[in-house]
Amino acid sequence: NELEDIKNFYDNVYYLNKSASAKPAAHLRRLVAMLPVRTDMQVLDVACGTGEWLKICHEAGAVVAGVDLSDKAIDVCRQTLPHSEFYAQPAETLPFETGRFDVVTCLGSLEHFVHPKQALQEMVRVAKPRAIFILLVPNADFLTRKLGLYGGTYQVDAKEVVRTLEAWDDLFESAGLTVKKRWKDLHVISWQWMTLGKWYTWPFRAVQALALAIWPLRWQYQVYHWCVVAQEK
Repeated sequence: NELEDIKNFYDNVYYLNKSASAKPAAHLRRLVAMLPVRTDMQVLDVACGTGEWLKICHEAGAVVAGVDLSDKAIDVCRQTLPHSEFYAQPAETLPFETGRFDVVTCLGSLEHFVHPKQALQEMVRVAKPRAIFILLVPNADFLTRKLGLYGGTYQVDAKEVVRTLEAWDDLFESAGLTVKKRWKDLHVISWQWMTLGKWYTWPFRAVQALALAIWPLRWQYQVYHWCVVAQEK
């Protein structure tokens, strides 16, 4: 069972020693400042991991909920945000009523889903008609990848399907979404990211991080998509 294999990877490898972050990442704070996240708004994060993003939304006054395939990740979320709703289950069947959420996010996870279209359709179902969707996805035209210098994250051991920006747009549209705008993910322009791993990789990581700032969108590693429900014609 492919879904069970992926769940085992996240429970026993990816989230094996993960805990709640004491200090949420700065790029997530910048993201919440861009969005209309206000007091009492309903925010759903699909593939929420250990809940770092939802913690920031909660601090902004939102009512938050999350779903993740990993039991271990959801356990951390429940410890961090004990009064919020969290479920350990696939994104393809969301346990929420229709038309509930103002904001639906899926940040850097859609490429790992078994049935991404079905998951997106579920996100549309549980969202309000005027909800916004923030989807962060990897780009198959990432220049470093095309040059053969990057082969994907280690989550490729579970499942990782990377598409071009055009293919992502087609997938979003097939699920009933319209892309309103896109922008670069530049969270790697930080000392924390550039000094990950062995010291002798730091110069290469620094060059790559700074290059992303000047490369066009088509060459980016990850791209944010701000989507809304498509209007019937």
